[in-house]
This record gives sequence, C-alpha cells and structure tokens, in this order.
Amino acid sequence: MKIKELPRTKLGFFPTPLHELKRITSYFNGPRIFIKRDDLTGLAFGGNKTRKLEYLIADAISNGFDTVITGGAEQSNHCRQTAAAAAASGLDCHLVLGGKDPEKPTGNILIDKLLGVKIHWTGEFRKGEKIPEIAEQLRIAGKRPYIIPYGGSNPIGVYGFIEAMNEIGSQMNDMNIHFDHIVFASSSGGTHAGIVLGNEIYKTGSNLIGIEIDKAEDEGPYIIRLLKLLNQTSEFTGLNKFFGKQELILKNEYLGDGYGVVGDLERKAIRLLAEKEGILVDPVYTGRTFGGLIDMLEKKIFSRNENILFWHSGGTPSLFADYII
Repeated sequence: MKIKELPRTKLGFFPTPLHELKRITSYFNGPRIFIKRDDLTGLAFGGNKTRKLEYLIADAISNGFDTVITGGAEQSNHCRQTAAAAAASGLDCHLVLGGKDPEKPTGNILIDKLLGVKIHWTGEFRKGEKIPEIAEQLRIAGKRPYIIPYGGSNPIGVYGFIEAMNEIGSQMNDMNIHFDHIVFASSSGGTHAGIVLGNEIYKTGSNLIGIEIDKAEDEGPYIIRLLKLLNQTSEFTGLNKFFGKQELILKNEYLGDGYGVVGDLERKAIRLLAEKEGILVDPVYTGRTFGGLIDMLEKKIFSRNENILFWHSGGTPSLFADYII
C-alpha cells in the first residue's frame, strides 16, 4: 500500500550491510544467524536513530525551526546522533541529559562535546522531563526550538523504521532468503513500532521479537505506551489498522537490575560476538538484546532450519564509558 509521504533529509549511509554470522551460527550448531549493521549508518559512529532523524530533522527544517532539543540518559546514543544530525544540518542543538557533568568526559558525552552542543544536566531526570521549560527559555531568547522526543519516538520518527523494513525486504530478495525471526532492542518504542508497521505495509512476513531494555514504569507499563505509539502512527500513515497486545512479542525477562546496569548476560554477549565475529555491541541496548538472543538459542527456541536476523542498533561508543565489562 502507499502510505502518507514525509520530507526526508539524507544523513546516513543506507542500506546498511546485512550478512551472516557464520561463526556464531556454527557455535550454536544452527539456526542461521544474520546481523543488520545499523551500527554503520555513518553519523558520529552510527546507530539506528539516524533513520528516525532523517525524518525529524527534515520536519524541523521544512517548518522553519533553527534549533533542536532532545533528552536522554547520560550516555544516550540518541542524543549523540541528534547532535551530529544538527551539526550536519546547520541547526543549533541542546541536549537535556540525566546525571551530572563528569570531570573527564567519556563515550557519548565526549562526542557530544566535540559536536559543540549545549548540554543541560538534570540529575535523576533522564528522559527529557525538563525539555518543556528549557524550550520555553530558548523561545524567550528568540530561538525556534524543535522538540525531538525521547528516543526520537513519535509518528514522524517511526517512519525511519517503516522504511527500514522496506530495505530489509529488498535485501531478502537480493539474497534469496527469508528471515523467520527478527530480534531487536525495544526501549522508547519508535524502532519497535516502525518494524511492526513496516512488516505489515511491506509484507515482510517475519516474526518480530522485541527485547525490552528499560524496566522503569514511572510512565505506566511500557507495552501500553508502545501500543499507543504504534496505533497513533498506524493512523498517521493512513494504514489505519488497530494493533493489540496479542500482535506484539515483547520479552521482558532480560531486564536484569535495570537500565544501564551491566550483568553477566551483557558481558557474555559482548565477549562472544567480539571473539567469534570481531563485532562490538554496547553494554546497554545491543549487548542486552544479543544476550537475550543467546539465551533463546541455548534454550532451543528456534528450529535449526530457521533464519534469524539480529538487528544491531549501534551504541558502541558506550563501550568507552564507565561501564564494567
């Protein structure tokens, strides 16, 4: 079907590579495991948020905004990519980060500072809770701030992953292969919603397995917020299909001790993929997601003749932060 079209600005290098993890496949004696390399989107060390930002930045520019503002955790991959997108597009950028300014910046914070953004430190608030008041201060100062939500997850940002599924479909056709399952991180909801909608719109026909990353439910159960975003975007695109809980697979058994808390699951995943394939995943998102996939493989959840796609959503600068690996 033809969905509502939105402006898009080129920020990343697409399509990102997709290839088989042959040594991991051999290690687990099947099924065949493939990887989608969104860590190679090219914008300030890459990552999946670049897909969303191509639509969000285009929307900001087309509507005459001169500044972008967004928020996240101290080592936010989304904020790092937003800062790079703003720099590449000639926009000012303000980041609203949880935590406090470290004496020695590392990982994503170091990159944020190199990109010349203004950082507002907000202590315990790591989901952009202070954005409205900072945006108002910018308006009073004569700026026109465009607010990008936590994770870039609104209907406009979701478009990035609707089109990502179109990209996957083309790659499956080129490789003459079908992915029975696609495994990916699910946190702010935009990636998950876009993959579900893209799977529906472009008839990809894959089973979609989201690995929940953040156990915090201060805004209510995550699945409820995910469904709200999914159905809002379904209406926004013109698909107008209603989705319920029964149509989502969201695994929450890998949350460990919470967001950004590195445990044995993440350590094992990081080391295994590095040692077997020479590929790095981050401690927060892709490490936890690949750890969940490892657990499912060890439990023989999948058949040996199936094809599994692991979506590497980036985040590797976090390996150089203060996480204990």
